[in-house]
Amino acid sequence: MDADVPGTVLKRERTRDAVLELIESRSPGDAIPSERSLCALLGVSRPTVRAAVDELVAAGLLVREHGRGMFVAPAKITQELVAGDRALGAPRASGAWSSRLLEFTTLQAGARVGRKLRMSPAAEIVYVARLRLVDGAPMAIEHLHIRAELVPGLSAQELESGDLYEHLRTTHGVQVHEAVQGIEPTVVTRAEAGLLDVPELSPALLFERLTSDTTGRPVEYVHSLYRGDRYRIVSRLALGPAAEVAPDPEGHHPGIPPGDFAHGDAIASSTRGDIQAGA
Repeated sequence: MDADVPGTVLKRERTRDAVLELIESRSPGDAIPSERSLCALLGVSRPTVRAAVDELVAAGLLVREHGRGMFVAPAKITQELVAGDRALGAPRASGAWSSRLLEFTTLQAGARVGRKLRMSPAAEIVYVARLRLVDGAPMAIEHLHIRAELVPGLSAQELESGDLYEHLRTTHGVQVHEAVQGIEPTVVTRAEAGLLDVPELSPALLFERLTSDTTGRPVEYVHSLYRGDRYRIVSRLALGPAAEVAPDPEGHHPGIPPGDFAHGDAIASSTRGDIQAGA
């Protein structure tokens, strides 16, 4: 798991995280540096910065004002969906799900991911970018950040075949238990459109998830982009007591690869603009 030379997907990911870190350290209405300043600050090209900024503008986190610059957007209105026991079972999606690895490397967590995983920014994480397919057709792009010390020897095969959480449990002794997940509408960039085989600026769903183990320790931070033309969420809300029903062993949780949650573990699912608020 030696670190590889960062590829295009990772450069975009790190640039997006750096701009998000600037946004999260400021208040609504505050200015952020210009694209030119961000290029110098982050050491990346103008197209890379512009792609990250465009994505964050489309997601409603940044506002561009002609002739004035870029500003932190107003805070989003958040509605949390929970059942009576504050755990909402996520519905499953149909189809045969598979993965294609885009990038796989080990690197330092950095400030933003380190904060989410409650670890030092200098500590190592495993970064994975993978394309999720349904019946062979591209459906989503996932960016996974996993504590490196929990998954020594994690292989590319584990990330492309089988259940990731099953591999974490059986191979690495990591028992995931709970996830806090936010879902927002967004649009795809040109690079994302090419991977998902859709037109640029097509609608999409952005999932952000923080997964913890049975001790409450954060294990994995993920953000995923799902095609808006092929994917929808239907929530089943419990409005009163009912007979207990055995979980369906087949299927796929929205935004969550098939894995340990299929064995009956609770999932805390929230619709919120910032998953950190629920971490």
